[in-house]
Amino acid sequence: MLLIPAIDLKDGQCVRLRQGAMDDATIFSDDPVKVAAHWRDQGARRLHLVDLNGAFAGKPKNLSVIRDILGEVGDDMPVQLGGGIRDLDTIEAYLDMGLSYVIIGTAAVKTPGFLHDACDAFPGQVIVGLDAKDGMVAIDGWAKITNHNVIDLAKRFEDYGVNSVIYTDIGRDGMMTGVNIEATVKLAQALTIPVIASGGLTNLDDIRALCAVEDEGIEGAITGRAIYEGSIDFAAAQNLADELAG
Repeated sequence: MLLIPAIDLKDGQCVRLRQGAMDDATIFSDDPVKVAAHWRDQGARRLHLVDLNGAFAGKPKNLSVIRDILGEVGDDMPVQLGGGIRDLDTIEAYLDMGLSYVIIGTAAVKTPGFLHDACDAFPGQVIVGLDAKDGMVAIDGWAKITNHNVIDLAKRFEDYGVNSVIYTDIGRDGMMTGVNIEATVKLAQALTIPVIASGGLTNLDDIRALCAVEDEGIEGAITGRAIYEGSIDFAAAQNLADELAG
């Protein structure tokens, strides 16, 4: 079970949003590169970046700090990034910069042809991010709930050749209320590609609960607010996950 620290970038700073609201951001650091190095030193084996400004603008907006983060930790672990990725040129530029995986979210739902083309052009390097509430996919920074069932859509994207699915329960993200294990397992069971859980990770009990269902196809969990506010000690949590994996 891979625990993946999240660094959400807004105006060059490391922040966390509550339930995706840009006007409800907590600033945790004005030096995201230092934060990335910290998580590497704590034993992280993958890093999750989000360009929040990019997600809302539809194009990359924190390029210089992303480049600096990759320069600091890119040789030590894979880095994945989402937010503002809407065309193949952007993907190519990011991968050339040293990014390991791009995450496509809203654009995958709105323009599935783009996701298909991306998987063809960059095999093994495209992750799809699906955010859902009550099993229905949300888009546009969670502002709109679609009529797409998350499992049906994930299966279609699996056929396109995506590497894995990041599944976020938007009712829980940033709220420290625990992971929606049941919904995550249900999705993982329906797919042959790995699922990465996101949203709500709060304490070591969540780690134990996720590790108990790891064999269903859950590869890892993204953690944000909990590791910044201290309800989870990252190094201790990853050690626990490794022990439980045997």
